[in-house]
Amino acid sequence: MGVALIWAQAANGIIGDQGSIPWHLPEDLALFRRLTLDTTVLMGRRTWESLPDRFRPLPRRRNLVLSRREGWEPVGAERVASLEQACEVTTGPLWVIGGADVYALALPFAVRAVVTEIDEPFPGDRRAPVLTGSWSLATTDPEQGWYTSSTGLRYRVLEWSRPDGVEPAASGRTRS
Repeated sequence: MGVALIWAQAANGIIGDQGSIPWHLPEDLALFRRLTLDTTVLMGRRTWESLPDRFRPLPRRRNLVLSRREGWEPVGAERVASLEQACEVTTGPLWVIGGADVYALALPFAVRAVVTEIDEPFPGDRRAPVLTGSWSLATTDPEQGWYTSSTGLRYRVLEWSRPDGVEPAASGRTRS
């Protein structure tokens, strides 16, 4: 089991604004779909609620929603109370898909991050996690320069990895 993170961010690190994504990048949506199909995705309650009804739950994925609200059940998804619980009920990769608080919670455990970087700043109120320490850039697509989206935005995809992500222990403590 491996925890992986996936997000798109503006040049200034913004990933969201008032519960929505402040840009439209169809190529990133296609990448997200390709990487997460037939896997388990984990999101926070606010991210779940921000999904349009027609995409909730995300099709062909096991949808886990992180929420401490006991008794609340997302229709078509499973509520988990902790990252540890999400890992316990998941076999195979676990893709963390937002929001900012869930990324921050999962960051110490992640071994992979796929980041679509947009070549311009956007206003917003949610920032991407910062990958520091033992994170290393594994690939850049394209290797040089930027793609141009059908919407005119310039973007590239960065894949980060690190060898020392830790597995969440059932007690909430981490182990190597």
